[in-house]
Amino acid sequence: MGFLELFVVASFPVIKVLLITALGLFLALDDISILGDDARKIVNQLVFYVFNPSLVGSNLAKTITFESVVKLWFMPVNILATFILGSAMGWILIKITRPPKHMEGLILGCCSAEIPEAPSPLPAIGNLGNLPMIIIPAICNEKGSPFGEPDLCHQYGMAYASLSMAIGAVFLWSYVYNIMRISSSRVQKEDNTTIDDAYTILLPDEESEKKICGYIIGVVPQIRNFAIGNEAPLRVVEDSASMLGDAAIPTVTLIMGANLLKENNYGEMHGAGLKGSSTPLWTVVGIVAVRYIFLPLLGVAVVKAAIHLSLVHSDCLYQFVLLLQYALPPAMNIGTIAQLFGSGESECSVIMLWTYSLASFAVTLWSTFFMWLVS
Repeated sequence: MGFLELFVVASFPVIKVLLITALGLFLALDDISILGDDARKIVNQLVFYVFNPSLVGSNLAKTITFESVVKLWFMPVNILATFILGSAMGWILIKITRPPKHMEGLILGCCSAEIPEAPSPLPAIGNLGNLPMIIIPAICNEKGSPFGEPDLCHQYGMAYASLSMAIGAVFLWSYVYNIMRISSSRVQKEDNTTIDDAYTILLPDEESEKKICGYIIGVVPQIRNFAIGNEAPLRVVEDSASMLGDAAIPTVTLIMGANLLKENNYGEMHGAGLKGSSTPLWTVVGIVAVRYIFLPLLGVAVVKAAIHLSLVHSDCLYQFVLLLQYALPPAMNIGTIAQLFGSGESECSVIMLWTYSLASFAVTLWSTFFMWLVS
């Protein structure tokens, strides 16, 4: 396939995301108010506790076996590499741009955490980090996709994205959370984490436990034979979970648009609009450069080296997912962590606004290049 054809394949899923996101934004407008504050809270809870665990768990249960886990061992290493390389470049960015002290943890978090995380049941927290769960199946269904038969591509692509989601949540709330906690403690006289904060911190762990159920079902043969397959006694349970999971992607995308309006309003309330923003311009430019230029380039080097050393098997879809992990925007739950520590909250709104505004263009270009690279 030529580069132009691959660009078309990569751009259509992003355009679909943007159209449904725009619909969610429209439904959240005050004059429409279908996805107002209360509705967003309820739908976020529904996605967090029902749709998303069903989607991730069913996809993992279908495709993750003991043999595949052995083959996919490099994925957690790759995800950890994105966090370490991103935070290293964030540290360099801090040394170059010299931002206010209270922004240092935020910068490190935005540069390191890009792995898709689960939607949050809390209304004030965005859930834009599910892009691979939306983009990968859309690419699989596009005519001319380099990843082969659409159904198999969708099945395995969703499993890879689900696995990324589960692993990324662990790193986000251990590695990045502690980086931002340590940084904020340097500029605050005392730790301001409250009981409510601790409850919020536990939410992603609960989500990760639900996803791990998919691992158990898939990896243990006795359980897998009992629940997965046309002849399985409990196949109706797996079918029901899949049906619920099908509702996750369109719902998440609608809420994505609604939460964009929430984030913009939040930023304006805190004086973080584009005009007169207290966020240093070169800091924002630096974060965008790290996320969409330097990390993807380093990702190509890391994944290509792993392939050369036979650490990664030859599945081009798996290699594509590994590469895509380096080209995603910052995790929206960075805003959650900033709120927990009361450090860099308003600046976070501006950073998220710019990084996600540019994500459609950047992710499309990198997806095109990655598909060309692995095909």
